[in-house]
Amino acid sequence: MKYKNLINYGLSDRFEQESTLYEGMFLGRVVQQNRDLYRVVCENGELSAGVSGKLIYNANDSDSFPAVGDWVMTDREDGSHGNAVIHAILRRKSVFSRMAAGTSKSVQIIAANVDTIFICMSLNADFNLRRMERYLTIAWDSGASPVIVLTKSDLCEDLERSIREISSVSAGADVVVCSAMSDDGYRSVSDYVTAGKTIAFIGSSGVGKSTLINRLSGEDRLAVNAIREDDGKGRHTTTRRELLLLPNGGIVIDTPGMRELQIYTGSISKAFEDIEELAAECKYSDCKHVSEPGCMVQKAIKDGLLSEKRLESFRKLQNEISYDGLNSRQVEQQKLNRMFGGKGDYKKAMKDIKAKAKR
Repeated sequence: MKYKNLINYGLSDRFEQESTLYEGMFLGRVVQQNRDLYRVVCENGELSAGVSGKLIYNANDSDSFPAVGDWVMTDREDGSHGNAVIHAILRRKSVFSRMAAGTSKSVQIIAANVDTIFICMSLNADFNLRRMERYLTIAWDSGASPVIVLTKSDLCEDLERSIREISSVSAGADVVVCSAMSDDGYRSVSDYVTAGKTIAFIGSSGVGKSTLINRLSGEDRLAVNAIREDDGKGRHTTTRRELLLLPNGGIVIDTPGMRELQIYTGSISKAFEDIEELAAECKYSDCKHVSEPGCMVQKAIKDGLLSEKRLESFRKLQNEISYDGLNSRQVEQQKLNRMFGGKGDYKKAMKDIKAKAKR
């Protein structure tokens, strides 16, 4: 068997076949990133690697660079004579990405070539349905299957209510509940962790991602910190994305907690499938779901089948995604179009407001 070691790290026929296009190069998988230097596992072990000048020259954005989970082609598979050079990234089968934090419009890849995404949320003061909707919008678009993992069930005062609330926004994703306080508190997630499959742990700081991975691995491989007692929020423990091989053959990617999750691309139709289905039954195809006659979305809200806050979240994320790829002037124009119908109408509205103020 040519790739006995890499098969343990999730190598499939697809990636092996694509690698044959790069004659004289060696296949590997990125397991860690430290700024511009990567740790890559190859058939003969791990090595450090940088990227080639050609790859840098041809890069259009940060997603053109390797990310944890990527399959790459290097100039060597032995690190005894210095760092290797990554010359190519094989086509990704899935990618979980977000808009880079801050004012930058560039994309940041959190994990690549993932089979399942564990969206971890703790059942304490950090519980937030709107944040979960945001995670699911990105996860459903990633190409991987999302699973909602509710952690720290021992801190939840009304577990049944929390499960009902999260199920109302789960959009078909599996929901599992666990607690790391008991020996079997993590077993609800272990069924998803199988040999050769890659799972990325995503969520805010302090939700217990590293603790769960330690439980699954049977040892304290990752550092963990206690949450803050005053507000129940977590402290950053994981500072970099890292791919780990578990004793049962499962592969996990631990990621740092995200303070903000700006959407780069996402699947609104899947994450808000309930609203999309209601909208399809509205009397008018261009219904804005505000006060139009025959609006099934507003009827569902009136009947208590849909919350107003979920509709607000739907609109917010829909608008956010529609701004993707626009420059600041185009974004401003889009906002004016939504609020006033266009720049001309905006000027007229401002003129009317000033006239009223003088009266």
